Amino acid sequence: MAAATLTSKGQVTIPKEVRDALGLETGHRISFRLREDGIVEMEADSVDLMSLFGSIKPKVRGVTVQAMNDAIRRGATKK
Repeated sequence: MAAATLTSKGQVTIPKEVRDALGLETGHRISFRLREDGIVEMEADSVDLMSLFGSIKPKVRGVTVQAMNDAIRRGATKK
C-alpha cells in the first residue's frame, strides 16, 4: 500500500506508483470524491486533447462537381 504525508500547507505528494497507475503527469488535474462511508476516491481529471482526436465523426456533406454546376446554372437563369 502506498502512503504519503500531509504537509503544514495541506499538500500531499502522490506516490510514484499511484501517479504511474493513473497516468498522471505534471499539470494534470485530480478529482476527489468523498463517499458516504468515509472512503475518498481519487481519479485523474486530465484529458490529453490529442487522445480525443477522431472520437467525434463530423457529418460529411460532400458536394459533387455536377451538383455545383447545376446550382450555378439555376442561379444564372433566375432573373
